[in-house]
Amino acid sequence: MITISLCMIVKNEERVLSRCLDSISDLMDEIIIVDTGSEDGTKEAAAKYTDKIYDFAWTGDFSEARNFAFSKAGCDYIYSADADEVLDKENREKFRILKETMLPEVEIVQMFYGNQLSYGTVYNFDRELRPKLFKRLRTFQWIEPVHEMVRLLPVVFDSEIEITHMPECSHGGRDLQIFEKMIQEGKQLSARLANMYARELLITGEPERLQRAEDYFTRIADGEETKPEQMKEAICVVVKSARIRGDFLKMYCYAMKDIASEGVSEVCLELGEYYFQRKEYKEAAVWFYNAVYGAQSILDIHSSQDLPLLGLAECYDAMGMKEQAEEYRQQAAGMKQDCGEK
Repeated sequence: MITISLCMIVKNEERVLSRCLDSISDLMDEIIIVDTGSEDGTKEAAAKYTDKIYDFAWTGDFSEARNFAFSKAGCDYIYSADADEVLDKENREKFRILKETMLPEVEIVQMFYGNQLSYGTVYNFDRELRPKLFKRLRTFQWIEPVHEMVRLLPVVFDSEIEITHMPECSHGGRDLQIFEKMIQEGKQLSARLANMYARELLITGEPERLQRAEDYFTRIADGEETKPEQMKEAICVVVKSARIRGDFLKMYCYAMKDIASEGVSEVCLELGEYYFQRKEYKEAAVWFYNAVYGAQSILDIHSSQDLPLLGLAECYDAMGMKEQAEEYRQQAAGMKQDCGEK
């Protein structure tokens, strides 16, 4: 049977850390807690489960902190968990069986991460596979009977284990601060991080943060080497920021740049909001309708579901068509329930 090191990075997690560790600690052979600057009783809570508690001066880089935690591990595999995760009884048993039957050639185990949409995260799906269990030391092997080569890709196993994500608050502000710091330092975001930055801005970003990011995403949208999907993501941010800022010419120019190449729901929603503010309710309804039925979302799933439906309800209310308004309002409520929102 394999041995597993649990590695966690924490800060001010006194309220939820015990809940997480109670659900997983007995399956672990070693528990490593790395604290990045707690000001509450997090370390005291952790001390009830392990004496391997380390301090790490926060650098604004989660990867550095996780690499430090992994460097302290000594077991066959490393399980990476966050303090707001919980493993229920059924999935604890699946984890136990996995531990007892793990084949040694498996290097990464993916587990389902669930309950995403209930807490306003930047993800557009409630359940996704994520790499969670990692072989600590990798053995390089030659493969193929002729023209042999070293196997470069890891052996990945997709398990049926599902972790429940139960955050107590949104981490959007924290993440946006990191993105802003990177931009200020002149660092270039990868396509993946630019996507996550845009998601955070649309879902949790205040107008001030949107406006601070507008120039950065404008440069991406105008870049000659920008790929079409990245351009559309950038345009979503630019259009929303320009509308809120009152620069309607810029809003319209970039919106049309998107609409000309099969528009996305996020842009249609913003056009709906613009016309609604101008009390042009028929035109607003056209764009809200397109956001739901004529386009697809690429950053925020709500831009193609409940938000434009509520916009339609408000348009029809304003036009005195109460029956249609109520119908759209009920559709929006149904979509929120489907997303698991409280």
